[in-house]
Amino acid sequence: MIGARITAIGSYVPAKRLTNADLERMVETNDEWIVQRTGIRERRISREDEYTSDLCTAAVQDLMKRYGKSVEDVDMILVATSTPDFASFPSVASIIQHRLNIPLTAGAIDLSAACAGFVYALHTAHSYVASGMHRKVLVLGADTISKITDYTDRSTCILFGDGAGAVLVESDEQSTSFMGFNLGSDGSGAQHVYRTGLSRTLQEIELIDSQLLVQNGREVFRWAVRTVPQGVQQLLHQAGVDLAQVDWFIPHSANMRMIEPICERLNYPIEQVLHSLVNYGNTSAASIPLALDLGIREGKVQNGQRILMYGFGAGLTHAGQLIQLDLDEQQSQPTQG
Repeated sequence: MIGARITAIGSYVPAKRLTNADLERMVETNDEWIVQRTGIRERRISREDEYTSDLCTAAVQDLMKRYGKSVEDVDMILVATSTPDFASFPSVASIIQHRLNIPLTAGAIDLSAACAGFVYALHTAHSYVASGMHRKVLVLGADTISKITDYTDRSTCILFGDGAGAVLVESDEQSTSFMGFNLGSDGSGAQHVYRTGLSRTLQEIELIDSQLLVQNGREVFRWAVRTVPQGVQQLLHQAGVDLAQVDWFIPHSANMRMIEPICERLNYPIEQVLHSLVNYGNTSAASIPLALDLGIREGKVQNGQRILMYGFGAGLTHAGQLIQLDLDEQQSQPTQG
C-alpha cells in the first residue's frame, strides 16, 4: 500500500449572516430557545446567484493561497454534496474542474452521502491513492442547504447554513495520514431525513414541484446517539488505538444537544470536541472540514495530533475516519470572514 497524506486544507463560507434574531422575525422562535436546543447562534447563507460550485471554488482557492499549492496536477476530484448546482448533472466536480483549470484528464465525480459525505469522500480518496490509481486527489465537502430549507418550518430552518471545505490527499512514500475507518448504513431509517422531489409511493411516482428538506429530528437523534458511539469504538478497535490517545473528536456539527450525549456515552471530554455549528449552523457535508479548519486557524490543532472525524445523516449513513495530521507548512496566514 502506498502512503496517502492530507497535505493542505481550505474553507469558505458565504458573507451573508442569518442570526437567531433574524429568524425571530420569520418564524415563531427566539434566540434563547434556539441556543438551548441547538447551540447555534447564526448561519451563513449563500446569495441567490451563489451555488455549491462557487463555494467549492472559493474553498480550493483558500487552500491554494495558504499552502502554496497548485491543482494543475490533480488527477481526481471528489465532491461530497446533497445540493449540487443542477438537480442531477453535470456534477459540481466537473464544474470546478473547468473553473480551476484542472487537467482534462482528471476524474471528476460527486458523492451522495449527506452529512457523512465528506468522510466517505476522504475514505474514497485514501483508497484511490493507497492503491496507486491516483497520486493527488482534491476532496470537497460542500452544501448550500439554505436553498432547500423550508423557512416556514421552525423545527428545521433554525438549523441549516451553507459552507465548503477542501483538502488535498497526496501520495507520500514516507508517511500516511490514515489510521482507521468505519462505515455503515441503515436504510430502514431513510424516511426520517429526505429531500422532496421525485417521490416514490407504493402505487405510483409523483412529481412534487418544490424540493425541500424534511427531517424527523427525534428519530435521527435517537439513531445517531446510539450508532455513532458504537461506530467510534469499532473504528478504534480496528486501528488499535485507545480513545484517550485521540487528541480531537470532530463529529458532524448537527446540533450541540446531539453531540453532548454522544460524548457522554463515549466518556470523551467535550473540551476536546471541534465543531462548526455556533456560527455556521449545520452545513451538512461541509461541517467536518469547516470544524477541522477552524481548529487549525485558531491554533488548536497541530501536526502530529490524532483526529477522529465522524459523519452521520440521511440514508441513514455514517462514516468515521481516524487520521494523524501532517499538513504541509502554510505559506500565508489563514483568514475567515
